[in-house]
Amino acid sequence: MGPVAMQFDRSYFETQYRDYERQNPARKLDFYTKLAEAAAEGHGRPKILEVGCAFGNFLKHLGPRWERCGVDASEYAIGRARELLPEAKFEVSSGGAWTFPGPFDVVTALDVLEHMANPGEAFERISSALRPGGGLVFAVPVYDGPTGPLIRLLDRDPTHRHRESRDYWLTLASARFRILDWWGIYRYLLPGGPYVHLVTRRARRLTPAMACLARRRD
Repeated sequence: MGPVAMQFDRSYFETQYRDYERQNPARKLDFYTKLAEAAAEGHGRPKILEVGCAFGNFLKHLGPRWERCGVDASEYAIGRARELLPEAKFEVSSGGAWTFPGPFDVVTALDVLEHMANPGEAFERISSALRPGGGLVFAVPVYDGPTGPLIRLLDRDPTHRHRESRDYWLTLASARFRILDWWGIYRYLLPGGPYVHLVTRRARRLTPAMACLARRRD
C-alpha cells in the first residue's frame, strides 16, 4: 500500500472525522440516495459502486434493493464497512482502481475526488466502469466564492490535494459526462449541536460544497 493510503488509518479518522456518524445524518444520506435513484433511471435492481466508501454508511442506507460494491484506500475503513454491511462487496485500493466486474448503473464519489492524485483519471475510470448512459453522483468541497477563504482556513485535512473551484470540477467532469444538474451545499457540524446540511440550487455559487448528478457520454 502506498504512502498516501497509509494516511487513512484509524488515527486519521479519529482525528479528522471523529464525529463521523454525526456528520452523516439520515437527511444527508437521504439526499444522496435521491440522486442515486435519479442516476439509476428506475432500474429494478441497480448495481452501484461507491468510490471512497469509508465505513459503508451510504451503501447501507441505500438498502438491499441495490447490488452494492465499495472501494476505499483505507484498510481500517473497509474493515468497518464489512462489519456494518457483510452482504455488500468491498475492496481496498490505494490507487483509486478496483477489480469489481462491471458495468455499473451508478457510481458515486462523495467527498473523495479531492483526495485523489489525478481526478481527471478518476473520472475516466468511472466512465469506463459505467454502462452506456450510466449515472455519476459526486460531491466535493469547493474553495471559490465568498466562503472560499473561510473554507481554506477551516480545512485542516492534509490529504486534500485539490482545493478547487466549482467550475474546475464541472469542467473536468464535462469531458466524460453530461452534467444533468448540480447543487450547492451548506454543511457544518455545530459545536455540541446538530450537523447542518442545507442543499440549494439558487445559492449554489455561494456554498462551501457542491453535489453533481451527471450521465456518461456515449
